[in-house]
Amino acid sequence: MNHRVSEIGTEAKSRRRALGISQEELADLAGVSARFVHTLEHGKPTVRLDKVLAVFDVLGLELTIEAPT
Repeated sequence: MNHRVSEIGTEAKSRRRALGISQEELADLAGVSARFVHTLEHGKPTVRLDKVLAVFDVLGLELTIEAPT
């Protein structure tokens, strides 16, 4: 489970960097704190889903849920 949380943070960080925006800029655009963006990017497993979705929306990312095969 923690591996998947880490992947979410890694993807967010990669996309943010590709867009050329700072953690602070992303936080402002998503309506979250810069601390939250930092925490998300470092894979903390207890981040709030609503905030993750707000960040992903700004980054143009989708969170997809799939049943295990």
